[in-house]
Amino acid sequence: MKIKKIQEGTLEENGYIIYSKTVGKCWIIDPGYKSKTYLNYVRENKLTIKGILLTHNHYDHIGAVKKIVGETDCPVYIHVNDMDMYKSEAIAIYDKDTFDLEGDIIEVIHTPGHTKGSVCFNVKNKKVVFTGDTVFNVDLGRTDLTGGNPKEMESTIKNIVNTWSNDVTIYPGHGDSCNMKYVRNNNQEFINIMEK
Repeated sequence: MKIKKIQEGTLEENGYIIYSKTVGKCWIIDPGYKSKTYLNYVRENKLTIKGILLTHNHYDHIGAVKKIVGETDCPVYIHVNDMDMYKSEAIAIYDKDTFDLEGDIIEVIHTPGHTKGSVCFNVKNKKVVFTGDTVFNVDLGRTDLTGGNPKEMESTIKNIVNTWSNDVTIYPGHGDSCNMKYVRNNNQEFINIMEK
């Protein structure tokens, strides 16, 4: 599996294209800005988009979706609890749903806290998780926006994120990727929750 990170916009949001070069199929995760950047990369690498996977409904993660869909007619997937806020055509996804990328299984993990329908996408056999705005390298997603909930975030961190082994690499919606060992040693908000 190959991972192309695309960082764009005033909030420096990270979107991703994940693909299998041998077969030429790809998934796009959280295309927030500049649809042309995504579409050009897909064309240059002769990829076919299987769909767009959204970690949550905030504008900086969905801003490029409409134009990508307009040019490719690919499906869009978002958790059922964020469907009402998304307000565009999409397919509802649920905890434990899976998607296939030529043998790599991408599992939906419902991680509420930043929004009611926030999810992470776990590539099960690669020790890779795309975390959206749930957990970053040095902090956690905000809980003071619409749909945010500090208690749900605390539960998500304690009962889900904390179960990931140190060698799992997170690819967040902002900032740099890192492994969970780095998170446990450097992410003070994560540490504070775990020490409660």
